[in-house]
Amino acid sequence: MKKLLYSLALLTVACAPKTETATEPDVRSATDSLLLHPEEMKYLKNIKQLTFGGNNAEAYWSFNDSLLVFQSDFAGWDNSCDQMFYLNWREDDLSTNKPKRLSTGLGRTTCSYFLPGDQTIVYASTHLVDPACPPVPERRSDGKYVWPIYDSFDIFTADLNGTILSQLTKEPGYDAEATVSPKGDRIVFTSMRTGDLELFTMNIDGTDVKQITSDLGYDGGAFFSPDGSKLVWRASRPQTEEEIKEYKDLLKEGLVKPTEMELYVANADGTDIRKITSLGKANWAPFFHPSGNKLIFASNHQTERGFPFNLFMINLDGTGLTRITHDGTFDAFPVFSNDGKYLVFASNRNNGGTRDTNLFVAEWIGD
Repeated sequence: MKKLLYSLALLTVACAPKTETATEPDVRSATDSLLLHPEEMKYLKNIKQLTFGGNNAEAYWSFNDSLLVFQSDFAGWDNSCDQMFYLNWREDDLSTNKPKRLSTGLGRTTCSYFLPGDQTIVYASTHLVDPACPPVPERRSDGKYVWPIYDSFDIFTADLNGTILSQLTKEPGYDAEATVSPKGDRIVFTSMRTGDLELFTMNIDGTDVKQITSDLGYDGGAFFSPDGSKLVWRASRPQTEEEIKEYKDLLKEGLVKPTEMELYVANADGTDIRKITSLGKANWAPFFHPSGNKLIFASNHQTERGFPFNLFMINLDGTGLTRITHDGTFDAFPVFSNDGKYLVFASNRNNGGTRDTNLFVAEWIGD
């Protein structure tokens, strides 16, 4: 769920002696100095802006890395709230063209992901309960920032024409945030079926559902490691009586407060759960580095007032915290391509002072 990179440098390399290894020329996009901060060029180059209006986020790669599926509420594409779209990120120009919509256009959708073969996707939608967009929570008198947990969300599969193929969840309450193992065999998702927001896994056809987490608090936004052996996710863990009461009271209203979350890792079967971060504030949208030994994630832990959010990287043992982006607004939802060469993320940068959140993809040149 969302709640919410250029200087021209062309370096040529002379022929290296046979006893040395020739390095690739550092060819950067002419727009890197416009969209990337200097500190970010240690990690990213040849950035490309993919969307140009509205709120666009949660972009996920096809298995062959040629396509991206994402959610958008851009009114210019006839949306009233989040719907699912896909694009060929190398070829499609969304500054002038509308991408193919994969959801029904009814209700609200979230968290789409490609299934093996790249001809079908999985995503969550509220359309079975109500064809209208569900109401957005009003500003609370107590000042708490909250996310809605719509109990009308269920998880579906669809083809690239937008035709729904199957409904994977039918339990009462919230079922959403589904992502797929790189092995192509399992889906991890968040569900309220036990009365709390817990992680579950299932086969890609919806069978063999297994509960992964059981501690009180919101467990969500989970992803598999590159080899499918581990899971990473964000979680809140209320401890005091006051925190527990607040969490439970909000949950009864179909709400969660996402301002205090840390990152956790476990084996894909739920064993050996380990807390990775203890940074404070909101640490979320984690994704495994291609090596499987690090995580990239979004965090506001360096801020005083909760803003901005930037991308950070950390080792699985909690060491080596490194800041990746340095923008003054919002960077989140970082996802590495399956071949480890690219990073896609959502950002408020280059939005002309609006509130628009757009998608960007760049070559990853970091460790």
